[in-house]
Amino acid sequence: MTSSEQTTSTASQKETRGFQTEVSKLLHLMIHSLYSNPEIFLRELVSNASDAADKLRFEALSNGSLLAEDPELGIWLDVNADAKTITLRDNGIGMSREEVLQNLGTIARSGTAEFMKNLSGDEKKDSQMIGQFGVGFYSSFVVADRVVVETRRAGASADEGVRWESEGTGEFSIETIHHEQRGTTITLHLREASQEFADGWRLRSIINKYAEHIALPVYLRKPAEKEGEVGEFERVNQAQALWTRPRSELKDDEYQTFYKHIAHDYEDALSWSHNKVEGKLEYTSLLYVPGRAPFDLYQRDGARGLKLYVQRVFIRDDAEQFMPLYLRFIKGVVDSNDLPLNVSRELLQSSDIIDSMKSALTKRSLDMLAKLAEDPEKYAKFYAIFGQVLKEGLAEDHANKDKIAKLLRFASSTTGEGTPSVALADYLGRIKEGQDTIYYLTADNYTTASQSPHLELFRKKGVEVLLFIDRIDEWMMSYLMEFEGKKFQHIGKGQVDLSQLAGDSAEPEVSAEQTQQAEAVVQRLQKALKDRVKEVRTTNRLSESPTCLVLDAFDPGFQMRQLMEAAGQKLPDVKPILEINPAHRLVERLAEEQDEARFSDLALVLLDQAALAEGAQLDDPAAYVRRVQRLLQGV
Repeated sequence: MTSSEQTTSTASQKETRGFQTEVSKLLHLMIHSLYSNPEIFLRELVSNASDAADKLRFEALSNGSLLAEDPELGIWLDVNADAKTITLRDNGIGMSREEVLQNLGTIARSGTAEFMKNLSGDEKKDSQMIGQFGVGFYSSFVVADRVVVETRRAGASADEGVRWESEGTGEFSIETIHHEQRGTTITLHLREASQEFADGWRLRSIINKYAEHIALPVYLRKPAEKEGEVGEFERVNQAQALWTRPRSELKDDEYQTFYKHIAHDYEDALSWSHNKVEGKLEYTSLLYVPGRAPFDLYQRDGARGLKLYVQRVFIRDDAEQFMPLYLRFIKGVVDSNDLPLNVSRELLQSSDIIDSMKSALTKRSLDMLAKLAEDPEKYAKFYAIFGQVLKEGLAEDHANKDKIAKLLRFASSTTGEGTPSVALADYLGRIKEGQDTIYYLTADNYTTASQSPHLELFRKKGVEVLLFIDRIDEWMMSYLMEFEGKKFQHIGKGQVDLSQLAGDSAEPEVSAEQTQQAEAVVQRLQKALKDRVKEVRTTNRLSESPTCLVLDAFDPGFQMRQLMEAAGQKLPDVKPILEINPAHRLVERLAEEQDEARFSDLALVLLDQAALAEGAQLDDPAAYVRRVQRLLQGV
């Protein structure tokens, strides 16, 4: 943080400081752009106050005196229509001077940089992103041109209160004050354009929308019945944790509202599972499948996990021990009666109870996804967002490998579309009689896969091939050897034999005479391409293309090589096998070519074309262009 102007008083320790540069940019953005949904300011401030109460309850487990002075926790809202102010007070954990500087004046834990990087340009969506990036307090400046915070940390003396004030224009002041009450009071001086919020009924509707199911009462001061009197506070939410209520009492919109509260999301969840376990272990879980990806989905070391409560007491926000890494997108709450209240991080990492709960919650999540898959439209949306992450489970969760495999979806050579929609069970339901193998092909994209020469024989025989077009698919297949007794085979590796299929013609695709005639060409190609290929051989897998590249059964494919190289791991060079179609006119043309220089050019062009058909990058594109030009010119 940089300081602009600093004035210090011995009595109050008052300072005027400048916001960190990126915080200033964020404030400017909020004030001037994010007006399409300004009511989110109250959602964020109430959520912060609820978190402060949860943190106080947790600290009070080891220091009961923190709650002694004011044990009834809550949030109080007061509106002054004449002064155009909103005051929100909580009696939670509060903040020390250092914590105020860290939380309200710097970018230390706010995630502001990531927030600004992820802006989409859609004002409504951008404003809804605020909570997900931990910058919720700054949303105050969407509606206020001056914000005053007065706070005292639990356990501190009344003389250690702190007052923070800013107009959101680049500077803030901070001073030490006398503050009788534990907790935090925030006063918003509303902008001219935001004075609609200086109305108790307007605030009541927002609370009902966003805070109905937080486990903390929210009180709103009622208007005075007579002039000169002060109205009383009235509770405006149920203040009962939703997951503790019976499922029969809850409606879908209540589940969706609660999801948006805990996930800081503006879209509905795709599915949820609410379950209470009784018996050897006792706990309640409420799990959700989001309708969109979090910004850090592919940051495997990012914050993730469920909200953990023990006997209704909040413990932590990101209890990652209850869900495997490949299900890191699952949101929700788990409330256990079997964990001790002084649960520690070390205990969470080594407890048999935790392992048992994790196993059960993982299976429940996978069952929830299986149920979601019964709705093809919703599941297609889920899979487009989270499908690649789900595939990680094949390597990470051997116990549930079969469940995960059933949830996977792939493109197919017979569907005519690139959207992954074919389940492995669907494929098995369509296999030909005598087929004991699940055939697949990997490529960088659907177009490359669907136009691959490797499919020619399979299309001719009417055999479906799954098209694996995600970058991690080849890696995934090193962990998925078979499905329901059928082994997998990559049709671009090793030899392909479809003779076992019922009704398959005994007549070979390429005659013995053609193969024999091509033997001389094979020898010449082997000599011309000896530095580029492992072997040249004839094949019967091609009907329209002259050549294709094949790898040995256990060689890493192009997709795997790209993945490993992107991870900084250099694999040893593996030469491909060039297979030629003896019946193709270009191969016959090679046999007729007497000029060895032209033969060499033709051989290299055919090899490079085969590589391009695989979606590979040529090592020397310029040399390929020159050869084609020479051949076109007849030189």
